[in-house]
Amino acid sequence: MIGWRFSDYVPGKNGKSTFDKLLQLFQELLMHTSGDVSEALAWLTELDKEYGLTDENYGMADFIQDLIDKGFIQQRNPTDPNFVPSAKMEIALRQKALEDIFGQLKKSKRGNHDTKYGGRGDEHTADRRPFEFGDKLDKLAISESLRNAQINHGIDDFQLTQDDLEVHETLYQSQMSTVLMIDISHSMILYGEDRITPAKRVAMALSEFITTRFPKDTLDIIVFGNDSWQIQIKDLPYLQVGPYHTNTVAGLELAMDLLRRRRNPNKQIFMITDGKPTCIKKGKKYYKNSFGLDRKIVNRTLNLATRCRKLDIPITTFMIARDPYLVSFVEQFTKANNGKAFYSSLQGLGEFIFRDYKNNKHRRHR
Repeated sequence: MIGWRFSDYVPGKNGKSTFDKLLQLFQELLMHTSGDVSEALAWLTELDKEYGLTDENYGMADFIQDLIDKGFIQQRNPTDPNFVPSAKMEIALRQKALEDIFGQLKKSKRGNHDTKYGGRGDEHTADRRPFEFGDKLDKLAISESLRNAQINHGIDDFQLTQDDLEVHETLYQSQMSTVLMIDISHSMILYGEDRITPAKRVAMALSEFITTRFPKDTLDIIVFGNDSWQIQIKDLPYLQVGPYHTNTVAGLELAMDLLRRRRNPNKQIFMITDGKPTCIKKGKKYYKNSFGLDRKIVNRTLNLATRCRKLDIPITTFMIARDPYLVSFVEQFTKANNGKAFYSSLQGLGEFIFRDYKNNKHRRHR
């Protein structure tokens, strides 16, 4: 079970103000309470009593007032005294998730996804080639071109011709359309282990990473339980597990429908789950079986994996479980799709997803 170890508060430690330190802890509590400000503040107050997070110069009431004044929380409406996270807080939560999981990443140029294919791209490689008609002049290897001109024509009769020109080889820059599927079935909080909080933290970090570093990419986020539906990035902090079975088929069908609307040929699905598919829908009724692997449910799921493969949509499964029969199913699923699977701990989930997202940029459909 994920937990936090608190030590005695030391004023001035790390150069952060009391507000900044409390804000960081408050943001973490908001994640665990699915955006419930009152509950997060109640937890923070109890932690303050036990560990002395505040002092007589700056108390919890001061912190709450600062949250209001700085625009991190706001009233739901003028007649409702309860507070909710503001848009500013939602952005701050995504930025914090990005920093926690991926480290401090600098914003780069728009649309700079490298592929393994050389071409008229944006990022230089160590290779050069002769100039061809249509090459951009900003790709010219100036020093090498001048050296060629000197060798070919000499100093006394110096001239620069097209045959002397060389250009830097570059990497083709691609765009990517990604659907992230998050399992919100009841098993994501079973056995005293909170699996949904790390999953939504990863989704927040990935969304912040894509929107700031690769703004030409698209990221759609869907959740699946008995059914599947799309959620907005701003909804991620409030995501909760329900009393649901795992209808992987519904999630895949929605993901394929969303990707079908994207004109970009580079498409992929990331799926975070901790269990086997236990539910499909037949007409208006649900067919459910939580005991073992049901052949009917499994076959429907594998058929969709094969359809995605034929549409050139790879599925990367991040499995937060290592039970042998679950591993066997994921291997079948991965083979049917020709995709990938990672059996990740909760702590390593973000690093796995980030690495795979970056690696999948090194490809281009032709």
